[in-house]
Amino acid sequence: MREERLISRIVEGLKDMCYIWAKEMRSTITDEGVLIFFILVPLLYPLLYSWIYTNEVVREVPVAVVDMSYSQLSREYLRQVDASPDVNVLYHCNNLDEARQLIGKQVVKGVIYLPSDFSNNIGRGEQSTVEVYCDMSLMLTYKAIFQTSQAVATKINSRIQIQHAGGPTARDDELTIHPLEVDEVPIFNSTVGYGNSIIPAVLLLILQQTLLLGIGLSAGTARESNRYRDLVPIGRHYNGIFRIVLGKAMCYFMIGAVMGAYITCIVPKLFGYTTMVTPFQLLALMVPFILSSIFFGMTVSCMVRYRENVILLVVFMSLPLLFVTGISWPESNIPGLWRGVSWLFPSTFGVKGFLKMSSMGGSLGDIGLEYQALWVLSLIYFFITCLVYRFQLKQTRMHAIEQIEKIQGIIRKTKKIKQENTAL
Repeated sequence: MREERLISRIVEGLKDMCYIWAKEMRSTITDEGVLIFFILVPLLYPLLYSWIYTNEVVREVPVAVVDMSYSQLSREYLRQVDASPDVNVLYHCNNLDEARQLIGKQVVKGVIYLPSDFSNNIGRGEQSTVEVYCDMSLMLTYKAIFQTSQAVATKINSRIQIQHAGGPTARDDELTIHPLEVDEVPIFNSTVGYGNSIIPAVLLLILQQTLLLGIGLSAGTARESNRYRDLVPIGRHYNGIFRIVLGKAMCYFMIGAVMGAYITCIVPKLFGYTTMVTPFQLLALMVPFILSSIFFGMTVSCMVRYRENVILLVVFMSLPLLFVTGISWPESNIPGLWRGVSWLFPSTFGVKGFLKMSSMGGSLGDIGLEYQALWVLSLIYFFITCLVYRFQLKQTRMHAIEQIEKIQGIIRKTKKIKQENTAL
């Protein structure tokens, strides 16, 4: 008898879980707002982000030059700067004020200033300077202007060193300008571009944020459609905590798995990003990442009273979450408090693990810390979600009992009135 009761309870729980899964899936498909966050945003936003950074590096950055030297050496310097692929000399100005006005109008992104004693100092064997002024609002343009100016100055310095050294052979001249040869080889970011280093992290963050937005919006809809603003509706299928949590999680996991495969497999191949991860490694990483994001979203959804609240709660966190991952800002420069806060979010470990495997060719053993942290977060947020829904289920039952008592009170009053009318 006990075995039959246990089996019947398991079967009933599975049926209720499938019912909740089907109802949640139906609500997702019929709700335009949830559908946008679950399907449309993950489909289009990665394409838009990747398309913007397709070029990886900036080329032909417009600059203005102020040549106060009017010498052969200064003209040669500016000619080599203009011949580089990263900088385009667009204007020749008479003074710095004129060049500053061009920067203010955003016509150029920087100014190269050659002082009047530029050539004379070099002729006297003294040190000369080249002043570079850059618009720091965009670091990529600053990098292009500064590195180009530095490279041209280094090349001219090498030639001047050879002239003063007076070596008897070409090998002596080579040793004079390059006593220590440095061969720069980019290991993990072969294109030395912005897309390969940042976009994969942004893609995983998009997946997490869209899951949070969709789950929160769905919770807000459930509260608004409920008479008592409860997260769990009154119904015979909503009778247990695990069946409610697992039923909803099944729906969200199906959507997250499809969107995760699209974001991590299709988008990088469309735009030619470096990807060295195998399907098995990707599956092993994405399962705990999606689960932890889902249970984290279900935990946060308890704070969502209205549909609009989730946008205010989640969207503003996107940029800080990208910084605390340690991808766009060095992790060593992040204060310890914020590093501790970052461990609460699945994206911190998911982004690091994905980049180590996809861009650096790491294995599951190399991301052991991130992999274990994602599973720990999944379990922690699963139990927190169960506690949240247990509290919500108690509230729902209390409201159901109150409603039954009201109905019973109305029935008793009606019977009493009928009896009084019959007596009269």
